[in-house]
Amino acid sequence: MQASILAICYLIGSVSFIIGLKMLSHPATARRGNLVSTAGMGVAILGTLFLYQPGGTALHNIPWIVGAMIIGSIIGAVSARKVKMTAMPEMVSMFNGMGGLCAALISVVELGRIAQDHSDMHVLTILAGMVIGSVSFTGSMIAYGKLRGKIKDHAFRGQHLVNLLVLALIIVAGAIIICGDGSVPAVIFFSMLGLSVVYGILFVLPIGGADMPVVISLLNSFTGIATACAGFLYNNQVMLTGGILVGSAGAILTILMCKAMNRSLMNVLIGSFGNTGAASAHSTGEQGAYKEISLSDAAMVMGYAHKVMIVPGYGLAVAQAQHVCHDLGKLLQKNGVEVKYAIHPVAGRMPGHMNVLLAEADVSYDDLLELEPANEQFGSTDVVLILGANDVVNPAAQDDPSSPIYGMPILEVGKAKLVIVNKRSMRPGYAGIENGLFFKPNTSMVFGDAKTVLQELVNLVKEL
Repeated sequence: MQASILAICYLIGSVSFIIGLKMLSHPATARRGNLVSTAGMGVAILGTLFLYQPGGTALHNIPWIVGAMIIGSIIGAVSARKVKMTAMPEMVSMFNGMGGLCAALISVVELGRIAQDHSDMHVLTILAGMVIGSVSFTGSMIAYGKLRGKIKDHAFRGQHLVNLLVLALIIVAGAIIICGDGSVPAVIFFSMLGLSVVYGILFVLPIGGADMPVVISLLNSFTGIATACAGFLYNNQVMLTGGILVGSAGAILTILMCKAMNRSLMNVLIGSFGNTGAASAHSTGEQGAYKEISLSDAAMVMGYAHKVMIVPGYGLAVAQAQHVCHDLGKLLQKNGVEVKYAIHPVAGRMPGHMNVLLAEADVSYDDLLELEPANEQFGSTDVVLILGANDVVNPAAQDDPSSPIYGMPILEVGKAKLVIVNKRSMRPGYAGIENGLFFKPNTSMVFGDAKTVLQELVNLVKEL
């Protein structure tokens, strides 16, 4: 009877994950989707605590398990409430790394069961969870350090070959364990674990610049796959379903991110993706003189325009200016100006960073345009206001074959009649590449903190 009720709990949890994931596809239902998924997970956890009977006996150490859950829940809730929007990618990396670490530790704990049940599939599942979870953990920690500015990009000659060698050693060690007689040499197992940790570091260490959203998405997929391995190992349907959903969603998003960056997935897997070593050669060239526009003139042209497109970037998140940005958009719309927001898929520091930022400010989803629809409308736009975006509007991606970002699809803001760029300074963007857009005849610069600039624009537009 208990087993049947537990199966129903796991079914409820699995269905809630699927429904919640579907609801996350639209900002209007995303919050509710999170609650649905959380409720399903709660049902699955309670069912496991009180109904799961391994070996026909009740689950042991429930006070320790519940205590750890309470501590983890408090830490997670406090961290999530206090985190700034600019630090959201770091938090995603940290939480994702913890998921990978849990999956790896499960495999380490289950090492003793290999001798008892030496079926190839069982052993393969344990080893896969350990390797993928370890790579996800160490890779996420390196990504966290990069996003925090604590770790710099590092690459060395022959790194591709070293990465491939480490992968080959991991595969060889796994083959020795799988093909063994049932006894697992601890030296080989933990050497395999150590190599996985090293590969996670080597995999992410050279990656930098505007490529971090792809890395975060890929590591998220790894964590999902490792979780699915753990679910398969314990024959836990809800764990398996959740892992498959996270792994497949992360993989699809990774492919879409690679397409948006015009990069190959293979480059990501061998650890060469986004190496910005060549970027510095493009960050010092003089491309001409830029011109500035006063805030009063900027307010004038936007206030009397027919159509304005706003391009948000990481600078908007840094300034915590999403709400005043929406205030400016609403004010312009009230004055009869058509206002749209152009969103590049890799703007910011993680996938969907700008969508989350604007959703927090209650910007209508209907006003958000993805890359291709936005590019179709720039030609009919009077004013484009760029707020902290840099690499995603850099024409070098189309004009300079020697540029590291050449071939990357960008927001073609130069088609508009007037482009106004708000930046703190003329320093290059996250990828370290000078932006020729700033020197175009139809581009004008407004320097300063995005929140201060936008608030002043709001005041000036009100006076028109």
